[in-house]
Amino acid sequence: MFSHVFVGVSDFERALAFYTPLMKVLGVEARFCDKARPWAGWQSSPGPRPLFLIGKPYDQQAPQPGNGHMTAFLADRREVVDQAFASAMAHGGQSEGGPGLRPEYHAHYYGAYFRDPDGNKLCVVCHGPP
Repeated sequence: MFSHVFVGVSDFERALAFYTPLMKVLGVEARFCDKARPWAGWQSSPGPRPLFLIGKPYDQQAPQPGNGHMTAFLADRREVVDQAFASAMAHGGQSEGGPGLRPEYHAHYYGAYFRDPDGNKLCVVCHGPP
């Protein structure tokens, strides 16, 4: 369904320091990193798409997080949600709701919400039982 998701960042090195360990926790492989442009991408497995990309916006303007916009990453286990949240907090993220069940979505929805250093809202969620 998706080709890619692009998240605009203002400080590429800071964003890379945030997203690299987060993607490692999620088990998502880096596809490229071009600091000259600057942008980086991680690809889904078995790949090659969708891609998750970070970089300076194409129009060279400052990135603006949108109200109601969120990128959610899928975790295969609840422990991965916990680890991803811990990684985000350790690398400059801001909590929007720590790991836990959200039964208002469904009985096994276990998610964590946070913002990257630019204020982009992210979620890591596991939909399976423990």
